[in-house]
Amino acid sequence: MASVEHLDAANFEAKTSKGVALIDFWAPWCGPCRMMGPVLDAVVAAVGDKALVGKVNVDEDADLAAKFGVRSIPALFLLKDGQTVEQFVGVQDKQKLISAIEKA
Repeated sequence: MASVEHLDAANFEAKTSKGVALIDFWAPWCGPCRMMGPVLDAVVAAVGDKALVGKVNVDEDADLAAKFGVRSIPALFLLKDGQTVEQFVGVQDKQKLISAIEKA
């Protein structure tokens, strides 16, 4: 069964360079970020292997967050073959994220 993957600078490019990926930039101290956890689990359950769903801890990978211009969290980026096609800031609705993945 697919699950939310924890990404960092070491594995980010390899995991996101091919296909569709939804990446959540978050931090453990961020309340809204913690609210996104169950939503992302539901997205993974719905899309299965059609897309990678991953999380990047901004405290541990500040350079990666800076590369994407993350200014506030949670920040979600929808990537297709490593390129950003859509981005969201703040807590998002499960169906909105699933629709964006299916469109990509």
